[in-house]
Amino acid sequence: MNSTTAVDRSADPRPAAPPDARPRVPLSALRLPGGRSLRWHRRATLVGLLLVAALLAVVVWSLTAGDYPLPAADVLDVLTGGGARADRYIVLEVRLPRLLTALLVGASLGLAGALFQTLARNPLGSPDVIGFTVGSATGALAVILVIGGSAATVAGGAVAGGLATSVLVYLLARTGGTQGYRLVLVGIGVSSLLSSLNAYLIARASFSDAQSAAVWLTGSLNARGWEHCGPMAVALLLLLPAAVLLGRPLRMLEMGDDAAASLGVRTEGVRIRLVLIGVGLTAAATAAAGPVPFVALIAPQAVRRLTRATGPNLLGSALLGAVLLALSDLAAQRLLAPTQLPVGVLTGVVGGCYLVWLIARQWRSGHN
Repeated sequence: MNSTTAVDRSADPRPAAPPDARPRVPLSALRLPGGRSLRWHRRATLVGLLLVAALLAVVVWSLTAGDYPLPAADVLDVLTGGGARADRYIVLEVRLPRLLTALLVGASLGLAGALFQTLARNPLGSPDVIGFTVGSATGALAVILVIGGSAATVAGGAVAGGLATSVLVYLLARTGGTQGYRLVLVGIGVSSLLSSLNAYLIARASFSDAQSAAVWLTGSLNARGWEHCGPMAVALLLLLPAAVLLGRPLRMLEMGDDAAASLGVRTEGVRIRLVLIGVGLTAAATAAAGPVPFVALIAPQAVRRLTRATGPNLLGSALLGAVLLALSDLAAQRLLAPTQLPVGVLTGVVGGCYLVWLIARQWRSGHN
């Protein structure tokens, strides 16, 4: 007589394969009229809202605290057209233009860092590491120390220097095909050469010009007014939408040129446009505040770790860059020293420690 034997599936030591082993991306969808839907990353949205809240807190702190403290109600009164004459001078002529310059410069550097790191597919591919910031500083220094001129002329020199440096680095790195590591190495070499040229220009200048240029090269927001804030705002208003519109092809370029080309992306044309946008952002920020170091390096990577989202995270990088630079300026003014330190001193210390940690982490991961 035949008998059937029941098989105990629970005793099978092999784990059952999941129906879909791919990681699930925490996306939410909003249905729009016409059968369309809008998807967003929940964690990235939460991080963005927290960054906006932090930005508002920094704004309130910057406008109310200091040697001449003001209640938030008095600051609001000034911003709406009222207030005492002394309060109006402190808010509108001293604190607000400096704060706006810090926010705009930080946002530009964070956005430029996200663009270049994505293009290079390398966390070291930020404009201050690959030489674009130093090139913009060289152009601005040549105007300040050799030609002389207004803030608009200095801004033009910074743009010209950044563009010339980007063309040189791109052409040298393009030999045999542009690779992330080659772009970083070539950029570091060009940055060293330009730093020597900047030192030469300062050594040939008069004492007063050399002193002011040395402070400017550190990266400073001291004595920044509306003449620095206005051009920076115009540059960001023009270049930020252009970068966001190229966000989709930039995300595809992260997968490599072959994959992006197979999806219909004109890789070379898109890359050139993104480089021009990034150089414009870097040059404008350098003209407004000098070569502030490491904001462009830290902001995109910190945002990516916070959001855990794929892609360049352009808006989040801009927000975190603005918050980071404004907070660093507040700390340099009021927390670390009785006198106002250049903001680049603080960002240089923080960024240098982060760079050492990043290189050590990559070295360990490469040898495990």
